[in-house]
Amino acid sequence: MTATTDGSTGATLPSRAAAASDITRTTPETAGVHEAAARAAQRATDFLLATQDSQGWWKGDLETNVTMDAEDLLLRQFLGILDERTAGAAAKFIRGEQRADGTWATFYGGPGELSTTIEAYVALRLAGDTPDAPHMARASAWIRERGGIAAARVFTRIWLALFGWWKWDDLPELPPELIYFPTWFPLNIYNFGCWARQTIVPLTIVSAKRPVRPAPFALDELHTDPARPNPPQPLAPVLSWDGLFQRLDKVVRGYRKVAVRRLRKAALNSAARWIVERQENDGCWGGIQPPAVYSVIALHLLGYDLEHPVLREGLASLDRFAVWREDGARMIEACQSPVWDTCLATIALVDAGLPVDHPQLVKAADWMIGEEIVRPGDWAVRRPQLPPGGWAFEFHNDNYPDIDDTAEVALALRRVRHHDPERVDRSIGRAVRWNLGMQSKNGAWGAFDVDNTSPFPNRLPFCDFGEVIDPPSADVTAHVVEMLAAEGLAHDPRTRRGIDWLLADQEPNGSWFGRWGVNYIYGTGSVVPALTAAGLPGSHPAIRRAVRWLESVQNDDGGWGEDLRSYKYAKEWSGRGASTASQTAWALMALLAAGEKGSKAVERGVQWLAETQREDGTWDEPYFTGTGFPWDFSINYHLYRQVFPLTALGRYLHGDPFERRLLAPSGKASSQAEGD
Repeated sequence: MTATTDGSTGATLPSRAAAASDITRTTPETAGVHEAAARAAQRATDFLLATQDSQGWWKGDLETNVTMDAEDLLLRQFLGILDERTAGAAAKFIRGEQRADGTWATFYGGPGELSTTIEAYVALRLAGDTPDAPHMARASAWIRERGGIAAARVFTRIWLALFGWWKWDDLPELPPELIYFPTWFPLNIYNFGCWARQTIVPLTIVSAKRPVRPAPFALDELHTDPARPNPPQPLAPVLSWDGLFQRLDKVVRGYRKVAVRRLRKAALNSAARWIVERQENDGCWGGIQPPAVYSVIALHLLGYDLEHPVLREGLASLDRFAVWREDGARMIEACQSPVWDTCLATIALVDAGLPVDHPQLVKAADWMIGEEIVRPGDWAVRRPQLPPGGWAFEFHNDNYPDIDDTAEVALALRRVRHHDPERVDRSIGRAVRWNLGMQSKNGAWGAFDVDNTSPFPNRLPFCDFGEVIDPPSADVTAHVVEMLAAEGLAHDPRTRRGIDWLLADQEPNGSWFGRWGVNYIYGTGSVVPALTAAGLPGSHPAIRRAVRWLESVQNDDGGWGEDLRSYKYAKEWSGRGASTASQTAWALMALLAAGEKGSKAVERGVQWLAETQREDGTWDEPYFTGTGFPWDFSINYHLYRQVFPLTALGRYLHGDPFERRLLAPSGKASSQAEGD
């Protein structure tokens, strides 16, 4: 490509047809790749159509790590409802995930992780495994070598404190009076990301109550010295952030001794009311497992019995997170992803050439429209005047619609020729207006909240369990920009601010950091299609840098892969790892958007997808390519291995669906957004 640009986004942008102009002529070799891609796309299409639920949605298993299963057993033990069948099935799954060295990891192929290994070990003991069993002895020896329970994260030690295996006095303090901090005050609950907020509020009740249930056994084998289970540790320097917050924790501990009883009781009741008000229609909290677990414990400590409707429905919702496998093992999902999976499946099927009025696509669109959230949630604390609109990730999570799902659902709905286009326009119009209203002051978008960037929550001694704030990210911003471009808003000043932020956020090597997917391949695979959708040409310097980076990290087998260690060791692992179907697809989506259809890199990537597909139209992908908290909490979305390869193959075969004008935007959504 020979076109030049000054790199500015201020000039009139060309159409995306001009952005994808480098297509080489067909040769026998490319024809063979094309035929292989067409066969693979057809098989993948058939598989997806066959797995749609009768109501119109798709949902793949959401696999994380065994702490979900261990904490489920600990919860049931705490409540006195653990039964043999559940314990045995969970233990079967947990044992199956143990590594040869006796440890458990947080992602496939990852290193052993101390807190995860401790929780898995304790869960197996609850299920009846003895400390002298070879697999248990290996685990306990490894735990002791790494410092024992004293070196575990705070959340693991909280679970152990519930049974007297750890002292409450040796845990950071989290007072329930936090619920009264005003929104302008540092460390108010709305300074935390929504997932952390929903977890911390019930934990303030647990921290205040400090319950201890009789321990069914001792855990001396998990201490380096059972006589001194928590040897004293020196404080960090007083002028450091860690040192400051360690000393602040000492002040809060002192407050516990002098807290006004009436104020403490009122705070506990206010926290409980906050929790109950946020319980979803299906009984869960936020559609995710951790807040639900801690909310059940907290309310039970305040006198809610297990037959109370709030707790009864809460426990029932947790049962729905269980995936019972054919071998009798029971895996707990951290959450469920039907909205996300359905919009991605819809995009994949249309991009692969399925008719836009296909009955199953219309059914999917109907289901997605029915899931739209039209009432305010916690996001309204920062945006009280913004009308609601948008989608959450899960079946039920009306308090926390997210910007990423909202953008992708709008892109999916716009691809379908629906029998009620005005209804679709109204739904997308509300989504566009809401997403624009959720733009952060730097021009980018976070996942759930606006300007959720306080530096303080991550510094708390209590918050060592992963990311607890929700700053803007490149992948979410890219999806919003792509949606706005599809709605005719590429030149809107708010879109242009997002584009400028993305260009400034590019890594020196040409990639983008992926907050919610692994990692630089995901970020780059999200941003490049968004920039070209918004009109940047394939010759733009930022896009050329991205292309060069993707070509430089392509594996010898033709695919792409990236290990989760890139979150911690970017220099060594950025863009490096075993080839996977989803990550190969992300790389291809970026290269195709950049106009590289005829390149050798694209042909090799497409060939890899075609050759590694199984006869039933699926791909095997044990690797975790989704992200909850970078490095700390990883996800294997079982449908990623299907929807993204099909999307990439479809775009290779047919080009961009909007460029083909399968269904052009009506303009009503963009007009509504421009009018707000």
